[in-house]
Amino acid sequence: MHISENIRYIGVNDHEIDLFEGQYIVPNGMAYNSYVILDEKTCVMDTVDSRFCDEWLGNLRAVLGDKQPDYLVVQHMEPDHSGSVAAFMAAYPQTTVVASAKAFTMMNQFFGLEYADRRIVAAEGSTLSLGSHTLTFVTAPMVHWPEVLVTYESSEKVLFSADAFGKFGALDVEEDWACEARRYYFGIVGKYGAQAQALLKKAAGLEIRTICPLHGPVLKEDLAYYIGKYQLWTTYTPEDEGVTIAYASIYGNTGKAAQLLAEELEKLGVKVALHDLARCDQAETVEDAFRYPKLVLASSTYNNDVFHYMKTFIHHLTERNYQSRTIALMENGTWAPNAAKVMRGMLEGGKNLNVLEDVVTIRSALSEENKADIAQLAKQLA
Repeated sequence: MHISENIRYIGVNDHEIDLFEGQYIVPNGMAYNSYVILDEKTCVMDTVDSRFCDEWLGNLRAVLGDKQPDYLVVQHMEPDHSGSVAAFMAAYPQTTVVASAKAFTMMNQFFGLEYADRRIVAAEGSTLSLGSHTLTFVTAPMVHWPEVLVTYESSEKVLFSADAFGKFGALDVEEDWACEARRYYFGIVGKYGAQAQALLKKAAGLEIRTICPLHGPVLKEDLAYYIGKYQLWTTYTPEDEGVTIAYASIYGNTGKAAQLLAEELEKLGVKVALHDLARCDQAETVEDAFRYPKLVLASSTYNNDVFHYMKTFIHHLTERNYQSRTIALMENGTWAPNAAKVMRGMLEGGKNLNVLEDVVTIRSALSEENKADIAQLAKQLA
């Protein structure tokens, strides 16, 4: 792929993977992106997962032929991007590796090598001239590892954005960008909204024509759309109107209550995202919980606690700094309903969370009183 006459794509698609980072379902695989800048000096931007090292090196040779690369820039040390660093440096022993100080420490941890005799330590604002192309390095700590750099190439106005603006999915599969980019962002980067905002503020002073992320497609058209999405996501701002309902049900009665609430909301013209936490991809539910301004948590009581699927889901939210949302609670318990109390406690400390005082409490199965309470809750949420 030609990003431009002098910038080439040499990444790979991974359709072997089932769980990215051991947890995220990726039905359309993943892309591990890498780029080459051709100039008086040749620079390779990042490597790929070690399982695809041979394919990637083949892609590189197809671009360079017998030419030796001068630099390898390592922006991020997560193994899906740094896994081929050692093999590359062995194949091209004259190449100088460029990375942050923390990245070189991590290289020693991963590979037992720090490349002290052929390295450049990049810091905030440092530059590297390739000829007509000049790279400026911008530190992006905790987006989403501490060693991360992003790189701006000024002549073609290209931002090599590391994991920012990435998404799930291989590049040979067409799919909507926003859904999988949102799921990727909140799943992987979501805890670090403040740090991602700081990076966006740095990027705001740059003229950017192209964004080259480490996952997902190269972005050239309508960059305001993608940057606008990141402005919402990094500030935890709801993106669309609607209500997410997440339920954890043992024998189905709590699930029936959640479904009834969804029906009542839809009658009122409210968009609803309904998720059975025992069966859904919880990363999709996390995505919807951040997408919409209102969330309903419905859980059976279990061992005088909350059902474990719900406990896991709330943990997913709180560890990602879930905030600035309205939350309603529904609980079920045959003799000692306690789920709402536990859920409320788990949400304590969340920033700008409005947890409604009124709780729908079901004792075993839906009663007529419960149905009236659910109808009233739907009106309140609408």
